[in-house]
Amino acid sequence: MKSIDEKYMTMALRLAARAAGRTSPNPLVGAVVVKNGRVVAKGWHKKAGEPHAEAIALAKAGKAAQGATLYVTLEPCSHTNKRTPPCTPLVIQSGVKRVVIAMIDPNPKVSGGGIKAIRKAGIEVVTGVLESEARILNEAFIKHVAKKVPFVTLKVAQTLDGRIATATGESKWITGEREREEGHRLRDRNDAILVGINTVLKDDPALTARIPGGRDPIRVIVDSRLRIPLAAKVLTQRSPARTIVATLTSAPKTKVNKIQAAGADILFAKSEKGRVSLRDLMGQLGRRGIMSVLIEGGAEINASALKAGIVDKIIAIIAPTLMTGRDSLCSIGGVSPARLSQAVHIGGVSTRVIDRDLIVEGYVLKKAGGKAGRGREVVR
Repeated sequence: MKSIDEKYMTMALRLAARAAGRTSPNPLVGAVVVKNGRVVAKGWHKKAGEPHAEAIALAKAGKAAQGATLYVTLEPCSHTNKRTPPCTPLVIQSGVKRVVIAMIDPNPKVSGGGIKAIRKAGIEVVTGVLESEARILNEAFIKHVAKKVPFVTLKVAQTLDGRIATATGESKWITGEREREEGHRLRDRNDAILVGINTVLKDDPALTARIPGGRDPIRVIVDSRLRIPLAAKVLTQRSPARTIVATLTSAPKTKVNKIQAAGADILFAKSEKGRVSLRDLMGQLGRRGIMSVLIEGGAEINASALKAGIVDKIIAIIAPTLMTGRDSLCSIGGVSPARLSQAVHIGGVSTRVIDRDLIVEGYVLKKAGGKAGRGREVVR
């Protein structure tokens, strides 16, 4: 049975989640003001540059905040940035007598500073309430702050025997309609979606979030030799989201100019055996403020991402279908490891069912060097 603090922190976490995919490079934050067992105000950070959750909730509460408890999913900020003032002074001035915080801010500019100032003002502070849930909610922000690279989710939709297409290339549709809607919601919640050039050449996807009120992610195409057709939907279909084509400096300059003229950005990445280095690409995307990337490509880009050690989370949507046959296409390409100990291991696994499809989610366990394999779990 949940405690009173957990009850209201759950409410704050749900509020924070409403802005998923909208706050980058800021975290998701929710706040609830409670007095005498009654919620007097709620708020959540809706978009980078807009007021923070605490500021919204306390402004709504007004004088009712005096003597109340403030529940907030992340430590109130104590530093000033270019767009918004710090929240700690607002908390102190509001008159609340108690502040309950899910997790300490991992940002070194903030970490512990807000809590210290609030306690110094004589306000009781409780930390760690539903901390695990708060860390999962902001796993992308935590990684981006710590490592300056995006949190990467690899999504695969496959049959029970791990296949994504027949020998002739047919793949529509392996999974059900409701699961495909779930896939569009994943796009909506991530800053960017990444595919390899083979997916563009074969399927010509638009890579948009086709759900009501959906937000299109930034589209990242990995294309070492710039084979992308100028008529590709990612270059021609109108979307508020820009397209980034990641290539090498050896790519044809004439094609570079044409792609830029079509409105896309060209990103030159380091070469790794003649291909775009995915690790370098993640570094460049992170410096652009992109906190989360969804890989929704084919077998080879999936294998390359796992081999490069950039994948943090796996989401596998498994249809109750057997493709059969060694000539059908496996969801993960590349060359298999010689030993089982070299396989990619997944932890923190959870499962759920949508209609007839099974969804399995888990986190890639990392070796000390950062590559996928046995060892400690990725920072979350």
